[in-house]
Formats: sequence, C-alpha cells, structure tokens
Amino acid sequence: MKAKYISLPLLFGTALCLGGCGYNSDNSLVVFNYGEYLDQSIIDSFQKETGIKILYEEYQSPEEMYMKYKADIVDYDVICSSDYILEKLREEDELQPINFDNVPNAANVDENLWKFSQAFDPDNTYTIPHYWGTLGILYNTRLVDEEVDSWDVLFDPKYDGQIIMANSVRDTFVPALKKLGYSINTSDKAELDEAKELLSQQRPMVQAYLSDEARDELIAENATIALVYSGEGPYAKEYNKDLAYVVPKEGSDVWVDSWAITKDCKNTENAEKFLNYLLQVDISEISFEYNLYGTPNKELKKILDEKYTSDPALFPPDEVLDNCEIFRALDQDTQNYYSKLWKDIKLEE
Repeated sequence: MKAKYISLPLLFGTALCLGGCGYNSDNSLVVFNYGEYLDQSIIDSFQKETGIKILYEEYQSPEEMYMKYKADIVDYDVICSSDYILEKLREEDELQPINFDNVPNAANVDENLWKFSQAFDPDNTYTIPHYWGTLGILYNTRLVDEEVDSWDVLFDPKYDGQIIMANSVRDTFVPALKKLGYSINTSDKAELDEAKELLSQQRPMVQAYLSDEARDELIAENATIALVYSGEGPYAKEYNKDLAYVVPKEGSDVWVDSWAITKDCKNTENAEKFLNYLLQVDISEISFEYNLYGTPNKELKKILDEKYTSDPALFPPDEVLDNCEIFRALDQDTQNYYSKLWKDIKLEE
C-alpha cells in the first residue's frame, strides 16, 4: 500500500483559503485525483520546475469523487476520474474543452486510447487518458487448483470466506451481469434484479468488500481470490509469485481514467502546463513504475522492459479488449436503483 501525501483535512483547509494563506491564486492549481494515483515526486518536480503550487486532494471511489465535486466546497481546477463519471460531468457542462495547442505532449497518447475515450468524450475534446486497463480476477495459483477463466470462480462455495469483492457498486455488479450474459451498462431492472440475486447468494462467501487493499490481502495470503483492476496484478506478483490475473471469458470492463479541466478552473494555463508535464515520457515512466497501471504513452511503451510489454494484464491482447465494454453514464433512475440494490447487499453484512 503506497502512502498518501496530504491528509484530507489539511487539503480542505488549504484549498478553502487559497487567497488568504499565502498562495497566489494565479500561481496555484487545485488537483482532485484517485488515491495512490500520482507519485509525490511528480508533484514536487512540477512545482520546482514551474513555480506553480499544487494543492492536492484524493478520493477513493468515483461516486465519492462526484459527490464531493458537486458539493462545490472546493474549487477544483483539474480532476482525474473514471470514464462514466467524466461522461456525466461533460453532459452536465462541468468541463471545459482542452486547448491541445498548449498540450503538445498529447501526441504521445496511443491512438487506441483516444478511440476508447470516444465512448465518453466523443470528439476527444475534454479529456486526456492517465491510466487504463481492465477489471478481472486476481487469484493464488497455489490455492486455486482449477483453471480460472470464468467469473464462476467468484461464486464457487469452495472458496467460502476467501473471496474479496470491490467496494464499488458498478464494479461488483460486473461479474454477476457478465455471468448472466448482460451488458455492464444495462438499465433493465429485471436484469439488475437477477444480478443482485446472484450477489446476495454470494454475500455469505465474501470475506470483505475492499478497494486497493484487496491486492495486499492476497499478497499476504489472507484471501485467495479478488475482484481487482488490472494494475493490481503486476504489482501483487512482485510480492507474491503465486498470484495471477485474468480477464474472464464472459467479458468485462475496460476502463480509462482521464484528466479533465473543470469549467470553473481559474488557472487554465497552469492546468494545461500540468497535463502537458504528465505526458512527458520521463514523467509517464515515473507514473508507470509507481503503481504499474497501463500507460497511455506510446513513446514510453517503446522503451519499457519486455516483462511489462508482454504482460497481458498491462497490455491486453485485442481479443480480450474486443470482449469488453466501457462503463457509460447511467440515467438518474438507474443510478438510484443501483444504489438501492447495493445498500440491500451491504446490509446483508
């Protein structure tokens, strides 16, 4: 588990008094990002090189990010979030178009990532990819004696008490929906009810619903199987050689977490400098080595060690990607229904 760099209370206190706490609002940038998604050294080097102060806050789930952003307590300039959240914010006119003339390093982004991004940013106008990958299963090859190629293993009573699911409503519904042959973007309540029933039957077998901690539990062999993002696979294998990652044959989610500039950004020039800096090859390399999530930087991929470029968890083959979907923003009624089902499942704890 990588350490976080700024406590939330400290960030909130700082961000809320930008004008009166010694920070020049014209020479600062308020950044809102997933936890453990940016190496502190990148923030330090950017500040040193540009003189721009970075005020940095982290969150744990896309839904948490959306609620905090919409609460309008902190004036965020730059945000990084999941595809479907950015689609929702774009549709709500919360983002501003990026002036790519001021972000020349965007040319380093792989063409396939621009194509994936069009699912939530049709004209590639508002977002720039940061990390990408798939959702799949991390498991201990020594403790699981059959081939793992299906979501079925997450529902197998043989692993009662040894299963970790994601502490995220949409992620946790993926295995159930795909096992039933449904889209991960379905709004059909009957299909969602079927998936909820599967997850309710699974609930007594689930050890915990976790986020990044899932990989640590498997590394320590406190659990046998977990639903995780693809970057957790290579990271976990560095600490426990018996661990493996797979995308089940029924299909899954391919995700793209991206940067965007908010519509109320008061420091657009600084924001564009920051996004351009992140796409330098040397900076992308630091990001990649920090947590081993898939890089969108095609120039970096050319110089990465073969052990990384040949790892299907980091660079999935086309046949895997062709069988995956990208999360789409859901209408409010469907979101509310998901929340109800999720609450019912969690109450069964």
